[in-house]
Amino acid sequence: MRPDEHSGRTLAYLGDAVWTLKVREWLIEQGYGTGKQLQKLTIRFVSARGQAALYDHLHEEGWFTETEEELFHRGRNDNAGTVPRSTDVLTYRRSTGFEAILGWLRLSGQDERIDELLQKAVEMTGVL
Repeated sequence: MRPDEHSGRTLAYLGDAVWTLKVREWLIEQGYGTGKQLQKLTIRFVSARGQAALYDHLHEEGWFTETEEELFHRGRNDNAGTVPRSTDVLTYRRSTGFEAILGWLRLSGQDERIDELLQKAVEMTGVL
């Protein structure tokens, strides 16, 4: 698959799955073992609010590359149609942009960059 041939929504769709899997694998590797504990910690990373906050923090640091910022805008600006009731439109769009970056990174074989992003998320949330 060629990552540049996909819409922002498609990249976000893949990015959502990639991020959820990475976070869950990392939590299990760290020894977080109970279902309730795993679910609570997972939400800190994979919720729209958590993803938007992570993007905002790293964007302010200038952490993302120019290409990644372009992908964020592509994903954020793609019309999703519906927004979950649990979040506002702007937060949802920022999280979609974040997920588009992840989808593109996965399709372009940049798993190490995704791992770097996960490490930044861990540092930001204080989960160790």
